[in-house]
Amino acid sequence: MNTAFSMPKILAFSGSARKNSFNQRLVKIAAQGAEQAGAEVTVINLADFPMPIFNQDDEAEHGIPDAARAFKNLLIEHDGFLIASPEYNSAFSPLLKNAIDWASRREGDEAPLLAYRGKVAAIMAASPGALGGLRGLVFLRLLLSNIGVTVLPEQQAIVQADKALHPDGYLNDAQLQAAVLNLGARLADATRKLQG
Repeated sequence: MNTAFSMPKILAFSGSARKNSFNQRLVKIAAQGAEQAGAEVTVINLADFPMPIFNQDDEAEHGIPDAARAFKNLLIEHDGFLIASPEYNSAFSPLLKNAIDWASRREGDEAPLLAYRGKVAAIMAASPGALGGLRGLVFLRLLLSNIGVTVLPEQQAIVQADKALHPDGYLNDAQLQAAVLNLGARLADATRKLQG
């Protein structure tokens, strides 16, 4: 973690590798809010970190894949996470689960769950459906909490995302836009307080 006087570092990503992903667009809006609140934000796309499905036999034989290690190192280097996930059959995406699983693996004598313990996250979802991915956030919150991440009680679920999100990267509803920006700002503030 950074010192109390440094700028909080936040990693922003979604659980979707789809081109023009609603959730990748959503997390970028939250990232703007965190930046406006004084955080240093790194936005990544999991499509740039291709990882095989986690298999302990493969890990034992080949070790942690380079892309998984690079993602894990980014998690370690940041104080907080902005995470948006699509909903797959009432849960969060398998892409996101696989990335989280790989980054949870220990190497050498490092502390267990080094990438997660003591970190703070804000979660959100966007879906063309009527619930906005809300059901998947229940499971994502549980998972993150179980591996040592403090998840803010506030969250956002954007319904009818195909209509709500403008192609230029903002929400058509000004109140929703402000709410997502505020979620990013809340994470920046919470992370800063934990540093102190």
